[in-house]
Amino acid sequence: MNNKIVRISALFVLMTNCVFAQQKDSITSPTPLDEVVISDSKFALPKEKSGKVITKITSEDLEKREGQSIAAVLNSVVGVEINGSQSVAGKNLGYYIRGGKNNQVLILIDGIPVTDASGISFEYDLRLLPANQVESIEIMKGAASTLYGTGAVTGVINISLKKSGKKAIQGNGYWNLGTYNTASTSKSYPQDSNQGFSINGNVKKLSYFASLNSTATTGMSQIAPPSENVTYEEDRFTRTNYLGKIGYKATAKLTLDFFGNYDKLNNDYDGGFDNTGTNDVSQNQTDTEQFRFGFLPKYKYTNGQFILNSSFNKISRTYDELDTYSGKVGVSQYDSRNVNVDGYNKYEFSKSFFLVAGAQYQFFDMNSTTPYGNIAKESTKFNMIDPYITGVYTSDFGLNVNAGARFNIHSEYGNQLVYNVNPSYDFKGFPLKVLASYSTAFVTPSLYQLYSPYGNVDLTPEENATTEAGFETQLLDKKLRFSVVGFYREQTNFIGFSSAYKYINIDGTNRAKGVETEFTFDVNDKIKWISNYTFTQVDDALDRLIPKHKANSSLDYQIAKRVFWNVNYQFVDHRNDAFFDGNSYKTQNVVLDSYQLVNSTIRYELLKNSVTIFGTVNNIFNTDYVENIGYNTLGRNFKLGLNINL
Repeated sequence: MNNKIVRISALFVLMTNCVFAQQKDSITSPTPLDEVVISDSKFALPKEKSGKVITKITSEDLEKREGQSIAAVLNSVVGVEINGSQSVAGKNLGYYIRGGKNNQVLILIDGIPVTDASGISFEYDLRLLPANQVESIEIMKGAASTLYGTGAVTGVINISLKKSGKKAIQGNGYWNLGTYNTASTSKSYPQDSNQGFSINGNVKKLSYFASLNSTATTGMSQIAPPSENVTYEEDRFTRTNYLGKIGYKATAKLTLDFFGNYDKLNNDYDGGFDNTGTNDVSQNQTDTEQFRFGFLPKYKYTNGQFILNSSFNKISRTYDELDTYSGKVGVSQYDSRNVNVDGYNKYEFSKSFFLVAGAQYQFFDMNSTTPYGNIAKESTKFNMIDPYITGVYTSDFGLNVNAGARFNIHSEYGNQLVYNVNPSYDFKGFPLKVLASYSTAFVTPSLYQLYSPYGNVDLTPEENATTEAGFETQLLDKKLRFSVVGFYREQTNFIGFSSAYKYINIDGTNRAKGVETEFTFDVNDKIKWISNYTFTQVDDALDRLIPKHKANSSLDYQIAKRVFWNVNYQFVDHRNDAFFDGNSYKTQNVVLDSYQLVNSTIRYELLKNSVTIFGTVNNIFNTDYVENIGYNTLGRNFKLGLNINL
């Protein structure tokens, strides 16, 4: 193992030195934006040259889904299950990509990893982010720790926020209202509101973007009443978001970008479901505050580009929670900090080959104050330094190869090596691309798992290996696009909880496998049909809230030049769930029924490129279903909205 580490380190140093050598070959011109992906190399790459099937949600796609949360939009992506996206707005979300859990999904915002270092699983809360601040999203499934480090095991969700326009000053304002019902209620007055505005522009060398968003919902209890004769109190949810960006083009080669944002959530929540009928708690409420700022310089030179992504993230969570034994409300507070500095360089040796070499530094700490004990940040911290390298070969005759390695140096548990090999072949005489990959990944133990009263400083990282293979094809003059990918994943050193109330690494191997298919058919210039199907099978140890079969189908119809209509359908297969029964004091396993949902949206452009109105109906047939045992879900609801561009 030591010889392997030495070889990898020597290779990294050699390649890094080569990166800054000068050649006279010119860099190829970029392809059109709608044919470019970024996630599998950190730089723009034509989609046909990528060895991954990457789902890209564009700004136009998001406009078609106006009024929906980011979690709801992601929930329709092939291979992705966002549990809680169709429940009360304040409910926690579960990210189940390819049979994985929250800590195995890495979320990036403008290329920067985001996390809550005080959480048990280091996960990021997507409820913090309003859809109206998002420009586009790329979802790359499979192990990607080589490029992105810890947590990039089952998928990477790369979210790009909106940027400044080309005019000196322009703006946008939006407002929408909707009902907020379960399948058993029928209130017609609005209880779901979202509004905000942004202003942006570009003046000579300076660009800017600033936005404000406000969201508020009420009308539903988080916990579902045991019968229609019982009424539980309504749990409210509010969110406020401020975002600012400034860019300065210092020279023709150097740009300097700065960002800062403040996000705040406040919501009521109930006690955990335990089948006793006493879960509805009016005293419980929680506040979450997030502060983020960063500096992102970019320097272009003759044969390449150097980028530095640096950021600071602080998240504070406070809980006022009723202690059912004492009858008193206790206060708990969790604070975390995360520093990320990721410097990487792309160097083009030729038109066919470029190298990405970089190093990432991350620092995490946390502290907590609860009625049950405190954790001090002075002793609850760690850092990681990860050098990494990726080579991308793209030929004219169709062969493409992406391969790389990362060496994780952790201040607590030691070192970890991960790597990937991802070849693909794009047949030039026939519209077919075949692809395959083998990738390893890791998940570092969280601060809570290491240092809390239940922690274990001897924990080692969870290790994963994923194999995938598939193909993409385009037929009927590219009107029909079809892809199929199969995957197989093994994980070891899984971090679990022991009977001694300690986190431990569990011996053995857990497996997940599946198939993802996606189908897009441009019927004509007005009608588009998009469908996907996901099959996922996991070992018993992983099998909770993961549907074996899931399908989505969507029909877009441009009825007239200014009128757009969409209808979409979703099928979710039955899932296993479990809860602690407060009557029997035992864990009860349950099977949740499968369900089907139909939603529809219509948009009308009142004034060209200026004023648009929209209306949506979600869960048209008012299906009564369950995402989590004991919790409410959304019934039939209506929403109306207005969008103004200036």
